[in-house]
Amino acid sequence: MSVQAVVEQGIGAAEVVAGLLGNGFNGDIHRPGDAEYDVLRRSVVPTFESRPVVVAEANGRTDVQAAVRTARELGLPLAVQATGHGTRIPADGGILLRTSAMTSLLIDSERMIAKVGPGTRWGAVIDAAAQFGLAPLAGSSRDVGVTGYTLGGGVGWLARKYGFAADSVVRAEVVTADGRVVTASADEHPELFWAIRGGSGNFGIVTSLEFRLYPVRQVHAGILYFGFDRAAQILRHYRDWTATIPNELSTAVVLTRTPDGRRAVALKVLYAGEADLAEHILKPLLATAGPQLAGELRTMPFGESAMGGTPARYLDLVDTLPDDLIDRLVALPDATVEIRHWGGAMEHPGPGAGPVGHREATYSLIIDQEVPELADVLRTTGRTFVNFLADPSRTATAYSATDYRRLREVKRTYDPTNFFHLNHNIRP
Repeated sequence: MSVQAVVEQGIGAAEVVAGLLGNGFNGDIHRPGDAEYDVLRRSVVPTFESRPVVVAEANGRTDVQAAVRTARELGLPLAVQATGHGTRIPADGGILLRTSAMTSLLIDSERMIAKVGPGTRWGAVIDAAAQFGLAPLAGSSRDVGVTGYTLGGGVGWLARKYGFAADSVVRAEVVTADGRVVTASADEHPELFWAIRGGSGNFGIVTSLEFRLYPVRQVHAGILYFGFDRAAQILRHYRDWTATIPNELSTAVVLTRTPDGRRAVALKVLYAGEADLAEHILKPLLATAGPQLAGELRTMPFGESAMGGTPARYLDLVDTLPDDLIDRLVALPDATVEIRHWGGAMEHPGPGAGPVGHREATYSLIIDQEVPELADVLRTTGRTFVNFLADPSRTATAYSATDYRRLREVKRTYDPTNFFHLNHNIRP
């Protein structure tokens, strides 16, 4: 529903607030004009603008239920935002439910399991797990929310060794489109459990998430910068070299700039093992790369290894890097291009894994600008990944055809009216 439609129906902030309170909402509610409204409605995406009727800050599961029931009773759209990462559809004329205050975190070190609320960020989990010599399958930033990242698949620097974050989920508490609370696991609501592990927020609002941790205390990691004049040679060697490396080693090559502004090739590295072995495996690639301009690799706690990512204006998952594509990427005058190696445990998750799409891909290719001039060499596969996808209209491209059909069937069961649609939407 649009803002205009809300006005025409006479549904204003006062009525929404009354509905929330009547349904038992205990958190803070902010209307337009309130001091916090303009702060809390913002997404991390700078170009994204959302103008909901109210912003409602949930303190717990019952508040989430109250927001769902109120939105349904008033016929309003409902959007959910924790940290603001990944929010792409405006909640204009609706209720924006903030779950950022729901930051519960429990570590079961014996079972190697973490249980978090929907507002918990990766930094908190990393720090808590590290006390027991454990690590989660976190992404490139400590500030990203755990739940949204995981429901979208979640590819981090331990993914080649242990798989996607979604593959490590063991249980979730979900508020469904009718306001019920259900537990999704391999034994309870198994179809919903399958769908949420990669299907994003299409099937309900996750109010707690349990997932496995792994025995990773420290890693050998960092970023190395090399001269751009050898970019094509580096990428060709990288293409062949990645076919030989162990799953403990995760890497990406980035056409970028050094911290002092020089055009360069960056090599991002994380090795979940001993430094000497990492250096041995890297030696042939580094020989091709030539003299190092900047950066270092060092052994560090896993929590210090975040290496950032490249904003995606062009995104594709590819199986190879042909010479003509490499040459044209290198010739782009000022683009940032990131080629990240996939495979390993990402490709072989074991039985019962969720619908994280296109596990067979060898590389992700991300460019920070549109590149229509490369259409003839990109040979696009049309395969994308939800966590990297800025355009919600391309959601179907993040899944195989078989998984997408099954996701729509699960959606029909748990959200037949497509109540949860302000997202990377999968229609029933």
